[in-house]
Amino acid sequence: MAGQPALLACDWGTTNLRAWTLDAEGRIVEHREFDLGVSKLKPGEAAERFRSEVQPAFGAQELPAILCGMVGSNLGWIVAPYADCPVGVEELAACMVPVEASGGWARIIPGVRGEGIAGASDVMRGEETQLMGWLHANPDRCEGRHVICHPGTHAKWMVVEDGQLTRFVTAMTGELFAVLGKHSVLKSDAPPTDEDAFDEGLAAAGDGDALSARLFTVRSRVVGQGKPAETTSSYLSGLLIGSEVAGAPRLLGLPGDEPVALLGDERLCAFYSRALDRRGVAHQFYDGEEAAIAGLFALYRMGADR
Repeated sequence: MAGQPALLACDWGTTNLRAWTLDAEGRIVEHREFDLGVSKLKPGEAAERFRSEVQPAFGAQELPAILCGMVGSNLGWIVAPYADCPVGVEELAACMVPVEASGGWARIIPGVRGEGIAGASDVMRGEETQLMGWLHANPDRCEGRHVICHPGTHAKWMVVEDGQLTRFVTAMTGELFAVLGKHSVLKSDAPPTDEDAFDEGLAAAGDGDALSARLFTVRSRVVGQGKPAETTSSYLSGLLIGSEVAGAPRLLGLPGDEPVALLGDERLCAFYSRALDRRGVAHQFYDGEEAAIAGLFALYRMGADR
């Protein structure tokens, strides 16, 4: 049973804000969601709405607060400069940015920057907090090498070595699915619920190469083979996820057969589980919300001690 509220913890993203009050042991006291995604706010509005709406909703005006996600970007409250790989919980805690809230102690967790593809940087905001929560939940995970996949609009594939995030790569799979399904010749209003068509898309993904050519099969299977048009979105989903699962590990210099921790939303992770099963890759699901809460609390504890 949870005790008295000791901390206000927030995961503040582009489309919404999830917030919890936690007790002194990190257990949930209360949970609320707010339609306050930073993409919907004007410059400077995040700070005002946090103090006038979020803190009062919990009666948390006197509690310390910790926040992660896009609230630390140029769309949010204040820019929290990226921490560079390799990075662990101590380095992230040291880089947190103080902000002014009603309760006094308040910090925004920075995102992480790493070396990306073809000399470009890769970046994340929010996923690093879930990753640190996943690590903090089991000390054994801070030993050796682990591969973590965080599905989403911009999916992250991360390599952790001895408790440090050493490298990662982003795949815009979720955004591609949304854009192609609404604004291209591959558009479809049907939900991606046909498992056979999804598996057909996984097979069509091959080893993840020549994606632009493989994408045209989404259309040609319908107009050239008479496949049901309502299976289009399921096939497209399988093709995109299958391509990502096949190609992302290679971009990280991995052999592609190492076990994968799927960290995130259970429904979305289930699609990735199906793709990994097809490739014979061992994997296990971990709840992203639980990891986010654990990460926020761990970083608060470490930051408050500094």
